[in-house]
Amino acid sequence: MEISLSGKVVLVTGASRGIGAAIAKACADSEAKVALHYNSNQTQANEVLAELNADSEAFQADLGNTDSLIRLFEQVVGHFGKVDVLVNNAGIAISSDMEGSNESWVKDWDNTFAVNTRAQGLLCKLAIDHFTKNGGGRIINISSRAAFRGDTGDYLAYGASKGAIVALTRSIARYYGKQNIAAFNIAPGFVRTDMAQDFMDLYGEDYALNDIALNKLTEPQDLAPMIVLLASGLADHATGCTIDINAGSYVH
Repeated sequence: MEISLSGKVVLVTGASRGIGAAIAKACADSEAKVALHYNSNQTQANEVLAELNADSEAFQADLGNTDSLIRLFEQVVGHFGKVDVLVNNAGIAISSDMEGSNESWVKDWDNTFAVNTRAQGLLCKLAIDHFTKNGGGRIINISSRAAFRGDTGDYLAYGASKGAIVALTRSIARYYGKQNIAAFNIAPGFVRTDMAQDFMDLYGEDYALNDIALNKLTEPQDLAPMIVLLASGLADHATGCTIDINAGSYVH
C-alpha cells in the first residue's frame, strides 16, 4: 500500500537531524509539504531541506522560548496557509547528577520540561485552535519508553517529562475527537541519534543493545513509516494510543 500525503502540510519539530529528519524526509517522499523546524543549526537544516520536495521550507525557533514558539506556528501557517499535521519530535535529555547541587538539578529539570513538555503542550494548544477552525487535524507526539518503564537516576527529569506527554496525548484524543482531531503517542527506545549517543558514551553501546530484544539499535528511519501512516488519516481510530517502536524493550 502506498500512502499519499499530497495536499497536507506537516510541521515537524527538531527536523534538522535524527528522528525528525527521517520523519521529514518520509513525509516529503509521500508528497507532503513539510515545515522543517530547527533550533540553531541552520546549515544542517538546509542540508535536510535540500533532500525534501520544493514545496517544503525550514523555520527556526527556540522551543524553550514561548514567544519564539508562537512565532514558529504563525510563520508556518503564514507561509503554507494551514497546518494539517503536527509532529512534536524535538526533545532534550540532560544528565543530572543526583550528587550535585539542588540548584543545578532544578535548573536541569526546568530546562528539560520547558522543551520536552511545555513546548509540546503549547504547540498542541496552537494546533488544536487552528484545527478546530479548519476542519480537524492530527497530532503525533514523540514520547519515550522511559514514560512507561522509567529511566536511570540521572535522567529522572527526562522520564518524567516524557510521561507527561502520554497524558497530554490521551487527553487531547478524548476531548477533541469529536472535532476531528486525532492524537497519537510514539514511544521509541534507544534510537541511533546524537542524543542517544550521549547516553551510550556514558553507559556504553552494549548497555543499549542488551536492553532490547533485537540484534541492532533502532534507526531513525525505523520510526518514519508509522508517522506517515498516522499523518495520512488512515489510522484515526487508533487515536489516543501509544505505539511502541523500541525493539521489544518491554518484552526483553
